[in-house]
Amino acid sequence: MIGLAAAGMLLGAGRIAGVSGMAARASGISGKGTPRIIAVAFVIGLPLGTLLVAAVAGPVETRFPSSILTLLVGGFVVGVGTRMSSGCTSGHGVCGVSRLSPRSLAATATFMLAGIVTVTAMNAWGVTW
Repeated sequence: MIGLAAAGMLLGAGRIAGVSGMAARASGISGKGTPRIIAVAFVIGLPLGTLLVAAVAGPVETRFPSSILTLLVGGFVVGVGTRMSSGCTSGHGVCGVSRLSPRSLAATATFMLAGIVTVTAMNAWGVTW
């Protein structure tokens, strides 16, 4: 679905559908890129699409850490990393890699390596969700 949305955005509007860029544009953090009304519609469509899928396929099981502090710190770290790397994991992984962007290829390799190392370390220490 993400790939179809990204292809539709690129073919229909001539713009890349990176979620962090759309969120920055919709919230006014970024003054360039996709027209703001399109970015707002895109961001509003994300939860609406989730609700549609849940209505059709049934609820999706989710699990989160019990600590709100963990969620806040994690969200902050992800946000800072997203701004530093000029995009989020989905933006680089779906939109950038499909265009063979060197920056996205390097970023996606870094994301994957960091994830593999983190999960391996957590498993070795017996940490589970």
